[in-house]
Amino acid sequence: MEGIDEDNLVPESEIREKEEEEEEADAADDVDAKPDRSQRFPFSFRKKKNEPEKPANQNIRIITPEFQYAMNYQKLGKCIIINNKNFDARTGMCIRNGTDKDAGDLCKCFRSLGFDVKVVNDQSCEMMELLLQSVAKNDHSDSACFACILLSHGEEGQIYGTDGVMAIKTLTTLFRGDKCQSLVGKPKLFFIQACRGSDFDEGIQTDSGPTNDSMETDANPRYKIPVEADFLIAYSTVPGYYSWRNPGRGSWFVQALCSVLNQYGKQLELMQILTRVNYLVATNFESWSDDPRFSEKKQIPCVVSMLTKELYF
Repeated sequence: MEGIDEDNLVPESEIREKEEEEEEADAADDVDAKPDRSQRFPFSFRKKKNEPEKPANQNIRIITPEFQYAMNYQKLGKCIIINNKNFDARTGMCIRNGTDKDAGDLCKCFRSLGFDVKVVNDQSCEMMELLLQSVAKNDHSDSACFACILLSHGEEGQIYGTDGVMAIKTLTTLFRGDKCQSLVGKPKLFFIQACRGSDFDEGIQTDSGPTNDSMETDANPRYKIPVEADFLIAYSTVPGYYSWRNPGRGSWFVQALCSVLNQYGKQLELMQILTRVNYLVATNFESWSDDPRFSEKKQIPCVVSMLTKELYF
């Protein structure tokens, strides 16, 4: 043909091949916009070559050891339960009926987890401080953690001994990193069943349901941690509110805590456990009283965590 250089003609087969490649490239860019066929045919997708079989149970727990507290110690640790039931008349505090059931259930529950449990009853402010001072001075080198449970009357930031009131921080401070060396880098757990004020929660209707100290190398350097680190304080209620207790069945918070720990204590991470406790208290309990001022009230626990890793008992 006139005007056409036949030496520069592209074969038709190459043109078709290039067009097919362009179509494939266009298709690849369009994949995310196409319907997900696996939703329409949930049992018909093919396994890719050399793809490993997926386990039947999709509830997989991702294990990341560097983000978990080490629990491979000789002991799990001590658990001190302070159970204050009777109070001096001058405090104006009434007897706490039902607290003995709480103490008994907690003792069984924490022993089953592996704690070395000690229960003490009706402690004055001085006795509580001296007791925990003594425990803090113990050598916890062979223990993975420490737990303390306070069952008493309370106000915001304060807990009652049989003879008066004291700051909760006075007791927790005894286990700070700069005061209790053998618990440095280990979880220190406080569970507090006590009021934190005098407000009622009326509720609302809803339709919806550390490093190895024996070796110091560049690969394993020493480092500083805050003295307030590795604490967890689980309060039975939020700041400013009453905390409810049934004279026959015990307190809402403690009974929910024991229920969840007995069922999931050795399976779930501690924050998962306490979230389930929150759910139980929030949904399964409501106050009843002949006095309408105290009836149909609700409660929600409150967790304050300074933990730096996940905790599995």
